[in-house]
Amino acid sequence: MERDVTIRVMTGEDYPAVYKLWKEVPGMGMRSLDDTEQGIGRFLARNPGACFVAETGGELAGAVLSGHDGRRGYIYHAAVREEYRHRGIGKALVQAVEAAMAGQGITKIALVAYKTNEGGNRFWEESGFFPREDLVYRDKSLNRENQ
Repeated sequence: MERDVTIRVMTGEDYPAVYKLWKEVPGMGMRSLDDTEQGIGRFLARNPGACFVAETGGELAGAVLSGHDGRRGYIYHAAVREEYRHRGIGKALVQAVEAAMAGQGITKIALVAYKTNEGGNRFWEESGFFPREDLVYRDKSLNRENQ
């Protein structure tokens, strides 16, 4: 990773820049309620020290939203700006998540990636995350406004 990149814990003050990054990345799967400033604020409060940003030259280069339920860790939104990719920033963000989870006694991390996200899936495999063919992912929205 480049020397001028800093990885630090995400705070609520990072929300505008992080949200802008997530909106710029195709296929992020943003939710109209869950990913609001209030929704992310609740998530950060519940998962202190588990979400990270990468900065270089005073600019946001990447971010990762992660947390755990007490037994399993999850990575939700992970993105690096196009112009900063292939410089080790994504890897450094994932390593920060792994260290944070291990430090809290979490021994396994899961994530969901869209099948059509070829670059993302290649990154996750290179990072040691492999597909599970024995599972069926299911979800249910409890609020129709959460698109």
